[in-house]
Amino acid sequence: MNFIALNALLHLVILVLIAISAIAALMSKDLLMGVLALAAMSLLVSLEFYLLHAPDVAIAEAAVGGGLTTALFVLVIARTKRFEDEVGANERR
Repeated sequence: MNFIALNALLHLVILVLIAISAIAALMSKDLLMGVLALAAMSLLVSLEFYLLHAPDVAIAEAAVGGGLTTALFVLVIARTKRFEDEVGANERR
């Protein structure tokens, strides 16, 4: 295999992984797992940007999408009540 074919195969694998992580985020019933799947998707997108020779966009995507947004979502989820905890407390009464 030549270099162009390997490069195209690498891009295809990354794009398939991006699609899988996006679908996993959509299908996840747990909010934290959905956020982690979105973080994985964002980091894969930043890797794709880097491979497309756009390192400035890749750094911004990794910092904002993979880091800041994920941290914000996790903090918000940590500060909210879990629906399962609320239902369990009502059933015990």
